[in-house]
Amino acid sequence: MKGETRIVYQDTNLGIEAYQFKGIMQKFPPHFHEYYVIGYIEKGKRHLICQGEAYTIHPGDLLLFNPYDIHSCEQIDGKVLDYRCLNISPTIMKKLIVEIQGIAQPPYFQHNVLSQSDIVDILRESHMAILQQEKEFRKEELFLNLIEKLIQTNADLPIRSDTVEISPEIEVIANYLEENYQRTINLEELRALTGWSKYHLLRTFTKQKGISPYSYLETIRINHAKKLLEKGIRPIDVSFLTGFSDQSHFTKFFKRTFGLTPKQYLKSFETKEVM
Repeated sequence: MKGETRIVYQDTNLGIEAYQFKGIMQKFPPHFHEYYVIGYIEKGKRHLICQGEAYTIHPGDLLLFNPYDIHSCEQIDGKVLDYRCLNISPTIMKKLIVEIQGIAQPPYFQHNVLSQSDIVDILRESHMAILQQEKEFRKEELFLNLIEKLIQTNADLPIRSDTVEISPEIEVIANYLEENYQRTINLEELRALTGWSKYHLLRTFTKQKGISPYSYLETIRINHAKKLLEKGIRPIDVSFLTGFSDQSHFTKFFKRTFGLTPKQYLKSFETKEVM
């Protein structure tokens, strides 16, 4: 169909697929996948049948298909479909559950449709980070958070206790981020400092610090960047010196934090001619 977009991206770091469909009208007959599908509707209204249950799905609805869940769907409003999803093999999912729950038991998602779920926001952010090929650290953090939320709300697995004790290891990680903010850091590197699982590290750090490890790292970078701009250093150089992946990402994060672009902030320190 003219004007439609179909993108599939293989993320070799996470071991998953990311799909993005825009502007399609295709009808999907009854079928199943050998993998988990976690998706959401961005635009369009569809009639879905999954495991014998009928649904009308709308933008903002979260879709969850377990391996071998038989499903079919078609457009019912005459408008095109915009849809994003992540495809996760049972092998990768089992590894994730070991990280998060400590048990090698793949989950069974009990509801195929979660209407207007808050988890869609987490899925959207994770999906966009994957397609935009952001740094591994950020992608892993977002993805583990997504799977954790799904397990807590819709899986047949026991819920882990939310109690987190104060751990000196968190200060070790925080200091490491402070000392190494100028270079690329990944989650495996931080995990090796503690011997914990990546999930336990993320969960404990976020509970203890009130901010995720990646956000903590970006905040360190942005605070150093602010000081460099105050010295008159150009934004393009500041971006490189503080470890940001590119100037666009630096500008976006700086504006989100301070309400000004780096260029606007730099100009406020320029010497003005005395009238």
